[in-house]
Amino acid sequence: TDLKIRQIGLEISYKEDEISGRIAALREALLAIYESDEQSLAEIALSNDSFSGLWNDLETLEQFSDGVSKNVDLIKVLKHELENKNKKQKAEKGKLLGLKDELGDQKKITEDNKKQTATLLAQTKNKESEYQKLLSAKQASKDQFEKELYDLESQLKFILDPNSIPAKGSKVLLWPLDVIRITQYFGNTEFSKTGAYSGHGHNGVDFGVGGGTKVYAALSGRVLAVNTKVASMCQYGKWVLIQHDNGLSTLYAHLSLVSVNSGDVIKTGKIIGYSGDTGYSFGEHLHFTVYASKAVTFKEYTCNSGAKLTIPVSAFSGYLNPMDYM
Repeated sequence: TDLKIRQIGLEISYKEDEISGRIAALREALLAIYESDEQSLAEIALSNDSFSGLWNDLETLEQFSDGVSKNVDLIKVLKHELENKNKKQKAEKGKLLGLKDELGDQKKITEDNKKQTATLLAQTKNKESEYQKLLSAKQASKDQFEKELYDLESQLKFILDPNSIPAKGSKVLLWPLDVIRITQYFGNTEFSKTGAYSGHGHNGVDFGVGGGTKVYAALSGRVLAVNTKVASMCQYGKWVLIQHDNGLSTLYAHLSLVSVNSGDVIKTGKIIGYSGDTGYSFGEHLHFTVYASKAVTFKEYTCNSGAKLTIPVSAFSGYLNPMDYM
């Protein structure tokens, strides 16, 4: 990309030099025409010793006029080409900045992963028994969160107006990942019936994906809230909530890195973060929830560690099946 920018820069310089040369030639032609205008046709005729000399002067003036017209047309073409080159260079610079931002994000994710690995090794002391204890503690925290989340949701009341949201099957949302592998669907799945999610169904869709994978906004909208604080095995980890103009809101959870801020107005397909396994998670994945926007509210949640984090919640009727809109 950097090489392309330099190449386009050379092409722009060439076009600018070409335009400058044409403008100089145009000035000379205009000056010649101006000087000829100072003489009347009679004066031109009298200044020549013969009719052939007169005709030569008149032909020269006509050629100057044609040259001016052609130069003007060519300058217009060159100007148009220069504008296109400038636009192309601007676009390539934008790509380069985007790549640099992504590289910086990946560096942050790598550093965080190293810290998490070091913490895990310190906690388990490289012993299987210690690791199993840690897993049991995480499972207990997860079960507790799901139960408390269910209690919060059951206290909320919301009557969904079908006319306030897009129709099912409208496909208004794009997939939030480049490669799609669904590991858990919405609602009362077979897995939820085994006791997962406290037996109350899954409030979103889980996508199996490696850590550090780009996550995209499924639709344009405004970032309603983000969470960048992490407490071990507590709530959704790092997350982004986007409110869309069509009555829907989307949640992207368990991220390793959030790359947008609350209040940002974003377009469909913008990178809003990178997948991870923060919060209550037993592996890297993306949790994706779709809400009826009017049903979303925020509650403060106290983790087992004592940390207090704010989470988005909704009445049960406010959770929508993401597959109905993708």
